[in-house]
Amino acid sequence: MSDYDLTDALHVLKTQGVIAYPTESVFGLGCDPDSDSAIQKILDLKKRPAFKGLILIAADIEQLTSYADFSLLTTEQLAAVNKTWPGPFTWIVPAKAALSRLISGDFNSIAVRVSAHPVVQQLCTQFGKPIISTSANLSGLEACTDSRQVEAMFLNHPLLDYIIEQPVSGLKNPSQIRDALSGKRLR
Repeated sequence: MSDYDLTDALHVLKTQGVIAYPTESVFGLGCDPDSDSAIQKILDLKKRPAFKGLILIAADIEQLTSYADFSLLTTEQLAAVNKTWPGPFTWIVPAKAALSRLISGDFNSIAVRVSAHPVVQQLCTQFGKPIISTSANLSGLEACTDSRQVEAMFLNHPLLDYIIEQPVSGLKNPSQIRDALSGKRLR
């Protein structure tokens, strides 16, 4: 695994700030999932309604177990999820009861992904837990695919604290989203 200098990004996460970072196909906006104030900053930055919910992105499935209730999946359902990770696959799984509604929105489930992107892998490993992941864009606009687009869209915005200037992996489409209970593809 490459070793990126993520000192500044990690400091922002630990102090309830918001970062922009590369994923497999687009830039994401992220923060500490245990900080409602940081999550609210992302919603305000994107102008995104809270009822829609947000994704958690992680370095491995173990990082997600405090937020998602994988025990409610059958062995076959869990195997289907594990078969796609790490990679550009987001799964809708049952949420833990204590999960912030700013993450789950109006749902009793949570969207989760274990990313294969080396920056995300290192960031979540060094942070010690998953981070919020939502596309870096204003709601209704195209997602940013490089750091220059993020800078242009959020120029001097006080809620975006740091941009990790590394490339996305180059996939053309955002992550596929599937419901773990039904197996149905949602995006």
